[in-house]
Amino acid sequence: MAGWFKALLQKSRNTSNSSKCHLNNISKHSPSPSPLSSSSTPTSNSTASPKQVPSASQVSVSISGSARWNKLYDVCICHNEGDLGFVEELVSYLESQPERFRCFLQPRDSAPGGAIVTELCDAVQNSHCWVLLITPNFLKDPWCRYQMHQALTEAPMANGRTIPVLKDMDRKDYPRELRCLYYISVMLQETSFRQIRETVLRYLQELCQNTSRRGELDILQQNKG
Repeated sequence: MAGWFKALLQKSRNTSNSSKCHLNNISKHSPSPSPLSSSSTPTSNSTASPKQVPSASQVSVSISGSARWNKLYDVCICHNEGDLGFVEELVSYLESQPERFRCFLQPRDSAPGGAIVTELCDAVQNSHCWVLLITPNFLKDPWCRYQMHQALTEAPMANGRTIPVLKDMDRKDYPRELRCLYYISVMLQETSFRQIRETVLRYLQELCQNTSRRGELDILQQNKG
């Protein structure tokens, strides 16, 4: 009887050890659960994810009704008459881009018989961005300096609106009034044209994005009221 009872205990112990080994093997070879698995299945208490706002680079500036169309021009080119050839090529480049930038070019777009001062002021106020072609001719021209100061007065701290372009002159001659602004240096014409386009496009995208956000906030506040 004692032998039978001893054999039974030995069999029970072997079975228990075998089960433990089997469980250990399963735990070693089974993939560990993903830390995100608990949140992968929605529950009745889960809240909707917030609406994702597109980045400025994803915003289209050509949509009808966007803030871009609040002004007559996208770009006003401020330049001296002696640099007209370069400016005409720049305008042709910008207007041929997929965005079809609307450029103000004084010799082409000024009203016949209009006062110069009025034309310059209107062009600055009716444009989103201002490209200042800083050349030796520009610095000698009182009308160019007037237009430069007009642009700075219109939006002194607006990032990307005033775009100085330095051409055929030393950095030491860069106007003091513009020292707080980065400029584009014309080394290769093609490169500088692309940089101007990207700067204007970036500003317009941010303008449209911010205006859209303000509109959404206004609607939310009206609904709450």
